[in-house]
Amino acid sequence: MTAALSRRWARIAIGFVVPALFLSWWQWQASSGDARSLAFAPLQSIGSAFVELAESGSLLSDMVSTLSRSLTGLALGGTLGVALGVAMAVWRPLDRVLGPLLHAIRQVPLIGWLPLIGLWFGTGQGSELIVVSISAFFPTLLNSYAGVTHVEPRYLDVGRIYGFTPLQRFRLILLPAAMPLILTGLTQGLAFAWIASIATEILLGVGGGLGVTMQVAQTQQQLDIILVAIIATAILGFVINQLFLRLRRHLLRWQAVPL
Repeated sequence: MTAALSRRWARIAIGFVVPALFLSWWQWQASSGDARSLAFAPLQSIGSAFVELAESGSLLSDMVSTLSRSLTGLALGGTLGVALGVAMAVWRPLDRVLGPLLHAIRQVPLIGWLPLIGLWFGTGQGSELIVVSISAFFPTLLNSYAGVTHVEPRYLDVGRIYGFTPLQRFRLILLPAAMPLILTGLTQGLAFAWIASIATEILLGVGGGLGVTMQVAQTQQQLDIILVAIIATAILGFVINQLFLRLRRHLLRWQAVPL
């Protein structure tokens, strides 16, 4: 037991080696005194900015705004993506009608839709939510479609032998077999929604959010606040992803091979 605990702490300590070296290099660059030091805020300045933003409550408010926008976009775009992907896989006429159009639309970079979305819906928070929802839509659509279409035919044959109705085949065979890829699509959709939330906040600069804080700090040349917002974005995004992966493992705990 002691040896296992020691190995665990050793792995944790090794994980801090690279961050410690990076912070040392950063502080050295910031205190070098040459022209390059202007692009590196000292660690104590970043710490002071973090304390100031945390005490004022603005950092927590920005994190909540960005997180809320990301999860709402995932809920809207992800739900529609899963439903449409499954429907297209089950009902092939729908796939033949919508498939070419959707595949053509997804070739356009998401940022390329911003001018059109802004023209139609304005540059408010509604447009931000639309962009975030679209970013979550396509990963969930494609993975849900692939999950259903790649179900092994022998599983369906078993359903026919037992006389399952179409609804029973879908509920008891297709959906469980496709669930790993559906959850993979939702995981990717969450990542895309998080990235799109930050990007739209920076580009549109409306409402609250970590991206808005970055954009405002850039115009005011506050490098320390920009770095605090970037660090908060990275940490919060990592935590959300880890929580979602744990949820995925729990939902797929029936699989023989752990994910």
